Amino acid sequence: MKSRNILRVCAAALTLCSAMPARADRGTFDMDRWGQILDNVRTRAAAQNISDATVRATLKTPAFIPSIVHSDKNQSEFKLTLDQYLARTVNAKRIANGKKMRGVYPTMLSRVENKYGVPAHVILAFWGLESNYGEYKAAHRLTDAFLTLMYDGRRETFFGNQLLALMKIADDNNLDITQIRGSWAGAMGHFQFIPTTLASYGVDGNGDGNIDIIGSVGDAMFSAANYLNKLGWNQNERIVRAVVVPADFDASLLKGDVKKNLDQWAALGATLPDGGALPATDMTAGLVADAAAIEAAQASSDVSDMDTDIAPRPVIKAYLTYPNFYRIKKWNNSNWYAIAVATLADELK
Repeated sequence: MKSRNILRVCAAALTLCSAMPARADRGTFDMDRWGQILDNVRTRAAAQNISDATVRATLKTPAFIPSIVHSDKNQSEFKLTLDQYLARTVNAKRIANGKKMRGVYPTMLSRVENKYGVPAHVILAFWGLESNYGEYKAAHRLTDAFLTLMYDGRRETFFGNQLLALMKIADDNNLDITQIRGSWAGAMGHFQFIPTTLASYGVDGNGDGNIDIIGSVGDAMFSAANYLNKLGWNQNERIVRAVVVPADFDASLLKGDVKKNLDQWAALGATLPDGGALPATDMTAGLVADAAAIEAAQASSDVSDMDTDIAPRPVIKAYLTYPNFYRIKKWNNSNWYAIAVATLADELK
């Protein structure tokens, strides 16, 4: 058995050497380091009373996956404009599939909403963005993904904690850990939870006594709604409101981190897209717009010299961002992602 393990790791190491430059601080694959990582996992698992069966399954044929290291080191640096991002994430097909799924799971979505106060269209929006309603097919055995990322060392402690959490989840829910697959970074299931998030917020939604967010849509929906509920989701508040601001608006106020009440934003020039006044309310909100759009609009003309009797002053599309927006950002810390969830949710009401 040990010989098979060594052969498997050595084969992976040879692949790594041919696919990537040798690391200056480590050189070729370090079998001693790999062995130390496996021993550390074994020791920590024993201390957490994880079963011998799960430990053996995790460490029986561990594989180092070079493509995961490559993905971790080469995460995309390019940035889409907001319009480009929304075109990719909130397209006609995803909207149609979301409406279809609402028809497939009406009872489950109603139970989720009644228990956690998270509306069906919001759950569907997260589901659509995270896994395209379950169509996303996970590429990696998660035990191998976590061991590979631990070996690479950039966030060894974080990924070690994820692996131990996964082992505990497999133990507690009668899951075969060798069959749990996810993304290269360790996210899994319909809503792409990492193991520590699942350990904290996972819920048995179908009543079978186990929590399986990969194989059970009910468990996945209940877990997602529980997470949003614990983040403070308010079903009586919207997520964003589309507005426009003048092209010469102070761009430093358009990143979502400055909060003002709506009267204050109105005094600075924010209006509804049709030019109407913002609602008269003392609600506090941030304001988010696309920096690229701001720069383009401000570069296209000198609005200070524009003759407004001849042409209207240019405006920039923006979004007032309410508390639920910032709760979404605790799920995924991206303004574009939060706006996409809000946009898709509105389409699925």
